[in-house]
Amino acid sequence: MDTLLQKVNQALEKIRPYLQADGGDVKLIEVTEDRKVKVELLGACSSCPMSAMTFKSGIEESIKKVAPEIDSVEAIHE
Repeated sequence: MDTLLQKVNQALEKIRPYLQADGGDVKLIEVTEDRKVKVELLGACSSCPMSAMTFKSGIEESIKKVAPEIDSVEAIHE
């Protein structure tokens, strides 16, 4: 599980500068035993009308590229 967590963090670190450039960020909440990733969009990303597209084509795609064993990526709102 640690290796999977490292892969997910690696993917988030790659995309984080692009999110921060627009005043947003992403926070990893958890990687579950059944290979689901939960993240929270922060800052400008949490209220941006384009956040769904950013999430799908940016965050989710980046995670699945480095960790294809991930079954799903979910954005949660805390």
